[in-house]
Amino acid sequence: MTLEAILAYLHILAILTMVVFISSEAALCRVQWLNAAVVERLAKVDMVYGFAAIAVLATGVARTWWGMKGTAWYWTNPLLHVKLTLFIIIGVISIFPTLTYLRWRKTLRSAGTLPSEAEIKKTRRLVMIQAHVLVLIPLVAVFLARGFGARG
Repeated sequence: MTLEAILAYLHILAILTMVVFISSEAALCRVQWLNAAVVERLAKVDMVYGFAAIAVLATGVARTWWGMKGTAWYWTNPLLHVKLTLFIIIGVISIFPTLTYLRWRKTLRSAGTLPSEAEIKKTRRLVMIQAHVLVLIPLVAVFLARGFGARG
């Protein structure tokens, strides 16, 4: 029971960290605010976001292995697969902003130039899509936790 509580706590902590840092990306990645310091900060914020996403996945999988319900209950429930699919969609979308921030930082350091307005808007749109898909996962999670989709 203690392990279940600790795993749940670590999972929620990772989720909150992920939410805070995707929100920070959305706030910083704006045409009006982008300057050299923000380009540097975006790369760092995105790195923490990535680590938090890995922690969310790791703690979620740990809960299925060592949690009270066990792997048989979780992995046969289609809602878990919906959650994972949404999470993977977010992960795939996040590749573009990550590579973009690194490219912006490299260009800034070598040439001293900032990205174009169109590139900033395109990247922010992808960050916002991630943030909006992310809010669907807890909806699926509350139904999963209450046994919806369970077989038997």
